[in-house]
Amino acid sequence: MKNTAAWARDLAREHLETPLPRRWAHTQGVARQARTLVPILGDQADLLEAAAWLHDIGYAPDLIETGFHPLDGARYLRDVAQANDVLCRLVANHSCAIVEAAERGFANELSHEFSPVSTSLSHALTYCDMTTTPDGEHVAITERLAEIRRRYGPAHLVTRFTHLAEPDLMDAVRDVRRKTELHELIT
Repeated sequence: MKNTAAWARDLAREHLETPLPRRWAHTQGVARQARTLVPILGDQADLLEAAAWLHDIGYAPDLIETGFHPLDGARYLRDVAQANDVLCRLVANHSCAIVEAAERGFANELSHEFSPVSTSLSHALTYCDMTTTPDGEHVAITERLAEIRRRYGPAHLVTRFTHLAEPDLMDAVRDVRRKTELHELIT
């Protein structure tokens, strides 16, 4: 599909902008972050930006089936929007979703339906998501994790997920930063 990012932006806007304006603001910020990674992604940049636009589409009220947004979003993209397989897998597995899936009892479904994607693309999407506030602003990952934990509270499953996934989330962000800094050094 030519210009997958533009298609993804329009689809995300359709499902998120009106019912979930704050989620839409976050999504726009994640897509902005994705565009900053063009120099290190080359021909995969459009796919990453598309995934950034669609990573939270499963929160859309009209798409909720299981209540687990990575799985709901990826299933919608695969079954209804007929999106590219890699794009669906990126959405399904974004930001260590398999860890939260295990907490929710969806690990087998997620891993069976949507296998993980290459580490570089997966890390790039995690970087974009975990360095963007709910209002779409750039933020350090430590601040983002703290905000999520405050929002959900200490006993919530999502807070538990953030603690379990934190090492992998931090590694992904560090990996992308290293690649970005290396690219800046050689250009």
